[in-house]
Amino acid sequence: MHTENRVTKANKLKIKKPEGYFCFACGTANPIGLNLEFFAVGNKVITETTLNRYHVGWSDIAHGGIISTILDEVMSWTILYIKRCFFVTRKLEIKYIKPVKIGVPLIASGSILTNSEDDKIVKATGELRDNHNSLLAKASGEFIIIPREDIQQGFKDSEKEIFSLIDGLEKTEKR
Repeated sequence: MHTENRVTKANKLKIKKPEGYFCFACGTANPIGLNLEFFAVGNKVITETTLNRYHVGWSDIAHGGIISTILDEVMSWTILYIKRCFFVTRKLEIKYIKPVKIGVPLIASGSILTNSEDDKIVKATGELRDNHNSLLAKASGEFIIIPREDIQQGFKDSEKEIFSLIDGLEKTEKR
């Protein structure tokens, strides 16, 4: 999040997520997952994390796939929170700028570029910064919105979790 204003507890709103979900990035029930928490800050969504030795690709540098996962997830939660809809990632582009060291506090932020109610494709961006606000990686993505009736047909095994997630967001105050 490229801004002179630092994120504080006072200006961030925790976004409710379902318990018992196995998503590698945000699930609470995944013992090897990242268990990311998300917060609304203005028109962005952020997550804060510190990676450890289980996330390395080489020496003390985080694996690029983990960085990609964090950026995809923060953009996804931005869309979930702002648009309150289900979607799938269509396209994800990552630019790695600096090595991401393990053990360093990180903050990822997501923003929506297109926000038309009738769009079938939502475009979003994400950034990953360290605790000194240095830009480490950035992303852009395209996400295809899945209408509620299509969820019931095409995502039968996940339907309950998907609706629980979307409906749970209604309990989070929207800013």
